[in-house]
Amino acid sequence: MKAKNHSVSVLFMLFSILFCVCLIAANVFETKQFAFFGHSQTGGLLVFPISYIINDVVCEVWGFKKARLLIWTGFVMNFFFVAVGVLCDCLPGAAYWGNDEGFHAIFGLVPRIACASFAAFISGSFVNAYVMSKMKIRHGQERFSLRAILSTVFGETADSIIFFPLAFWGIIPAGELLLLMLVQVGLKTAYEIIVLPLTIRIVAWVKRHEQTDVYDNDISYSIWKLFDL
Repeated sequence: MKAKNHSVSVLFMLFSILFCVCLIAANVFETKQFAFFGHSQTGGLLVFPISYIINDVVCEVWGFKKARLLIWTGFVMNFFFVAVGVLCDCLPGAAYWGNDEGFHAIFGLVPRIACASFAAFISGSFVNAYVMSKMKIRHGQERFSLRAILSTVFGETADSIIFFPLAFWGIIPAGELLLLMLVQVGLKTAYEIIVLPLTIRIVAWVKRHEQTDVYDNDISYSIWKLFDL
């Protein structure tokens, strides 16, 4: 019986590490609120879109199967980080410890927000990868910029449609909630467009280095086939 090749390259591993770091950092930075052109935003906006850019690079170079592995790896690592943070937050502080309030502000996630975040991440990330994959099959190596931008629009829209209603429905007025969703999608898409010249160069370099350019013909897009590489 021929053994299946489940190996991944060192470069893919490094992208995966950066992907996980961005997700975990976004959780911490979300606790920082700042004003941006009259709108309230969170510090996570600075780093979370990078995860979508990495998703684009991985899907473009290695295909949907590797992107699926990347997304689930990020989900598990993020869940582990959040779970351990919540556990630490629940532990009673030492007698000399005087920063319970600050620690709780960062790691004391409300279960509703945490569940909304995880559901939105999985949905948005897989929508992003699916759009990238399907558009590449149709257009070949051409129009990478178009699929990178459109996949972000679709992915971030799915993320926002799931996260904000689940997390804030009944807390934020419906009109404000819709505006917040639109602003988030717009800003994250603008982020993608601004760094697009760099993304294009990274994709070209990785393809040359890896000597690979995968097209997802006749594959299963099931999100559960984690070890189908």
